[in-house]
Amino acid sequence: MDEEGLECKMRRKFKATSNSKHNKPVAPNLLDRNFTASELNQAYVGDITYVATREGWLYLAVFIDLCSRSVVGWSMDSRMPAALVNDALTMAIFKRRPEAGLLVHSDRGSQYASDSFQGLLKQHEFKCSMSSSAV
Repeated sequence: MDEEGLECKMRRKFKATSNSKHNKPVAPNLLDRNFTASELNQAYVGDITYVATREGWLYLAVFIDLCSRSVVGWSMDSRMPAALVNDALTMAIFKRRPEAGLLVHSDRGSQYASDSFQGLLKQHEFKCSMSSSAV
């Protein structure tokens, strides 16, 4: 940047995307750091990140198929309600039509532990997996 005479407009600020200190039940870590799949629609992993825009922060929830490494569902909002991850998974369901037994892995964030997200998993007979807490 110095060589090109470029300056940083602003420092990037940290935005929390997970609240794992909640009173909701958490699922066991069924994925167990095995981030591979031999077939499509065997395992999806989800996460939330944030994007700075001129109007403010936007939160992006994404689900990726571990076999193809493709984004199969996403949702964006200025807030992080459970609907953010519900909408992303719903997009993946409409796009890919996965069968019962799909493993859906995430962190232990409140959005993924929410009644509405867990209900969506149950409705489609998907298996829930959540990352273990840090050792």
